[in-house]
Amino acid sequence: MKKKRFLVFLAAGLLASGVVKAEDLADSTRAKNYFSQELVVTATKTLNSVSDAGGSSVTVITEEEIERSGQQTVEEVIKGTTGIDVASNGGIGTSSSVFIRGADSKNTLLLVDGVPLNDPSSANRNPVFDHLTIDNIERIEVVRGPVSALYGTNATAGVINVITKKGTADPEVHVGVEGGSYGTWKAYGGARGADGGFDYSVNVSRLETDGFSIANEDNDQIPHAGNTSENDGYENTSGSVNLGYQFNDNIRLDGVLRYTDSSVETDDFGPGYAGDRFGDWPGYLPEPDLAKEQRTDSEQWSGRIALKMDYDPVVSSVFYNFSDQEREIYSSDGDKTNDYDGALYEFGWQGDFAIFEGNLMTVGLNYNHESVDNVSYGMYGSVLEDEVATVSGFVQDQWKIGDLNLVGAVRYEDHDLFGDKTTWRVAPSYTYDDVMFKFSYGTGFRAPSLFELYSSYGNPDLQPETSKGWDAGFEKRFSDRFRAGATYFRSDYEDRIEFDMLTYTYQQAEGLTKTYGVETFFEWAASEDVFFTANYTWTETEDPDGNELVRRPRHKFGLTGSWDVTDKARLAANMQWVGDRKAYSGAMDKDGNPVEELDSYVLVNLTGSYQVTENIELYGRVDNLLDEFYEEAWSYATPGLSAYGGIRLTY
Repeated sequence: MKKKRFLVFLAAGLLASGVVKAEDLADSTRAKNYFSQELVVTATKTLNSVSDAGGSSVTVITEEEIERSGQQTVEEVIKGTTGIDVASNGGIGTSSSVFIRGADSKNTLLLVDGVPLNDPSSANRNPVFDHLTIDNIERIEVVRGPVSALYGTNATAGVINVITKKGTADPEVHVGVEGGSYGTWKAYGGARGADGGFDYSVNVSRLETDGFSIANEDNDQIPHAGNTSENDGYENTSGSVNLGYQFNDNIRLDGVLRYTDSSVETDDFGPGYAGDRFGDWPGYLPEPDLAKEQRTDSEQWSGRIALKMDYDPVVSSVFYNFSDQEREIYSSDGDKTNDYDGALYEFGWQGDFAIFEGNLMTVGLNYNHESVDNVSYGMYGSVLEDEVATVSGFVQDQWKIGDLNLVGAVRYEDHDLFGDKTTWRVAPSYTYDDVMFKFSYGTGFRAPSLFELYSSYGNPDLQPETSKGWDAGFEKRFSDRFRAGATYFRSDYEDRIEFDMLTYTYQQAEGLTKTYGVETFFEWAASEDVFFTANYTWTETEDPDGNELVRRPRHKFGLTGSWDVTDKARLAANMQWVGDRKAYSGAMDKDGNPVEELDSYVLVNLTGSYQVTENIELYGRVDNLLDEFYEEAWSYATPGLSAYGGIRLTY
């Protein structure tokens, strides 16, 4: 019945507009300064420059910045972004959590070309960054603050949208290979081009690393003697295709497809710490002579097809998105313990109406369906097979009146399990004498995941989390070479869902969970060839009992510098200081003493490249230059001093 209602709404919208459109994604490579105005789509679901996107707090990580970082994954690239913290359970490919402004990872929505990549089969429907490599990516857009009014559930803290490259008029083919520490190597290749109305961009890559022990061999507070001696490797094969066809000046068809096949060796978590081999419950103590075959194999498909018709003053789109994420988990004995399969598809329509000068009204309709098929094997095996659907619609209005930008949106959702929900958002900005003042306020809700509701750890009495958040700040250009800004933010989450260690089920934390703080940045072009950026974030978190949330640093500072040494040589350096964080409540040392806090740390990374000829580029990076000991999660190792180099051929 709900699906039929949506089809009626969709047909009515198409008949009313008479046209069809896909989301516009335009090239926005940053020019040779930090003050250019990138084009963004995530803040309003329409194409805007950053300054015209209203009061949203937006960060754009460009293709050039991604390349200069030298990193392999999106997770590593976003670690230094203002207002974002990342905590991983080990090296590349292991599970990770992404906290925007101190909120839970489940409050962040991850998109790739507009396709949601929050896994319906995971415990909290978390965003899946674990295997998302930087191959074929044009830019990453980060919107901080509640945007449920545009994106619905999971977007209560913010949205991260990864946008892949499109074909270009000048054909290009590239291949490359790189290698380095921990037995790491990567081979990759791709092509971009356009012919007539057809454009294409394709890329494939293979990454392997022997890795290091996820159970931290450098942590003298956990057992060793063989329990942290075995390296945990990782393999990743990825491919992506971005195709488009321009039928005429008004009609365009776009399609994207992404595939990843990966395998990561993992370690167990015993009585308060990670270890390679643990005996059976109830002892669950390190036994170095046991087998070590624990791993997680994953396969991910995602894609989008969209048709666009543009007839001034109305542009509209119809699209279909899908993702399918499968995981197989194996024990230390090599026995399969779990199968997880989370699938999502959605289709919808969006219309942009530029009827009045300085005004753009956007209307959207969406049908979203997600399903899980989870199986746990063994003595306490269980099966979770369920599905849920949501019908939603939103209206957004954008006004530009001189130096004033007004953005407002309201969304209505009809959820299979929780009925009607309405969220709204306003985000004005005003520019006066080189100063832009920004403000946003929004409400949101997050429906419990199917795992939180119906798994063996689930609680069918759970209700949606609700939230409200706001921020206010400014950005000032002090000169043609220097810009700075600051933003205060605050979000309140009502009845936050968390795992209760006493009942071993998911429960609601009755009352308000609060996150608030300040984000600051500065950007300085010291010369045409030397650039510096810095950011500092202060974040406070409190659960209803006044306790700090785990793994969120109160203070975080980042500094990045880049230098175009010559027309052919580039150097860049990045420093991050991350303050103390509260450890997971179950963290203990080998003597059974609770671990209250994770220590602060400083990371310094260096990158460089040299254009040998027009077609040949050499590049390299050094990670953790100071060989700092640090942990993002108690007893889980992180890379030490390591170096990597590669060669890239472009024709």
